[in-house]
Parts: sequence; C-alpha cells; structure tokens
Amino acid sequence: MQLEVLDHQGNVDKSIEVSEANFDAEFNSALVHQVSVACRAAGRAGTHAQKNRSAVRGGGAKPHRQKGTGRARAGTKNSNLFRGGGRAFPNSPRDYSQKVNRNSFRTAMRSVLSETLRRGNLVVVNEMQMTSPKTRDVVNCLKSLNCSSALIVDDNVSDNLNLATRNIPNVFVVAPSMLNPANVIDCGRVVMTTSALEFVDRWLT
Repeated sequence: MQLEVLDHQGNVDKSIEVSEANFDAEFNSALVHQVSVACRAAGRAGTHAQKNRSAVRGGGAKPHRQKGTGRARAGTKNSNLFRGGGRAFPNSPRDYSQKVNRNSFRTAMRSVLSETLRRGNLVVVNEMQMTSPKTRDVVNCLKSLNCSSALIVDDNVSDNLNLATRNIPNVFVVAPSMLNPANVIDCGRVVMTTSALEFVDRWLT
C-alpha cells in the first residue's frame, strides 16, 4: 500500500510503499489493551519501601512491666500497634514488569499503527531535522502538519530536535526501536519520518 509523504509545509512531496500486513491490520482491542498495560507497568519505578518491625530502630527494652499497669502485654515498642513502630504489611521494592511475547507485542503494534492510519493520525514526513534548537520552528512545523500534540518518531534524532521539543507540552520524540502501543495511544497523532517508517515496516515484517 502507498502512503503520502509530506514536507515541512504540509504539502504532499511523494509516496512510499509499505506492507499492507503491517499498516492495514485488523484492530485487536483486547491485545492492544494487554500490551499497553504491560508497557505502562514496566515503566513503574517500584522503589516504594516501608519498614517492618525488625527494620525500625530501637525496641530493645520492654516498654512497661508485664503486670499491674492495666495495659496489654508488650515486649517491644517496634510493634505495628505503637506509634512509630513498623508496618504490619510494609511496601517493599518490587518489579512490576509483565512478560509479553514478542509475537504478541508486534501484533499489537501492527494493530495500533493500522488503526492510527485509518483515523488519519499517522503523518509521514521526509525528515525532522532542525537547523536550530528553536521551539518556534517545531511549533510552526507541527502546525503546518495539523498537529497540536504528537509523537515524533525519528531514527536519527538530533540534539536540536530534542532541545526544541522539550518545552512543548504533549509533544514527545522517540526512536523507532522504542516505539510501543502505549505511547502511540497516549499521543494520538504520530509524526514519522520515512526512514523510521521503513525501519518499523522491516521490524514488524
């Protein structure tokens, strides 16, 4: 199938041939949801931590005598019943990543890219090279492409492009090797260079 390639002014420059199996696949919502959840889970830091009763400092002496005070028996003040004591079921660092088969991931990518193309939200451009790190240049380029928010996919990301886009809300730059269904769904509109499109087409085939 043929896709139109635009220049920085939004005019059709040429067309490019891509695989119909990769960019005209049926939308599998269940699989896209599963892979998107896994991608977001893998991005969680999982560094939360709380102390249990053995990790809390102190607790060497018995807080009060065994009998005669009218209070319950207690052997340490590190118990979760006392203020400042350890938690009964504390959070501990963990890995939230989920296993996703390579075949499932690529099928989900075909599905979400095909749906993005069908909705007219996949824009292919010749290149996204910026001569200067000016935000205004990128804003004007995206405006001519009718994009207020976008995921820019380029396999040769320059420092100028990174510097020019970092202050624009809802505009993100990724390499095609880092593309996943979650960031495509989050951004909605995808601006992809021809070289990145060829890379993705080869990768999904």
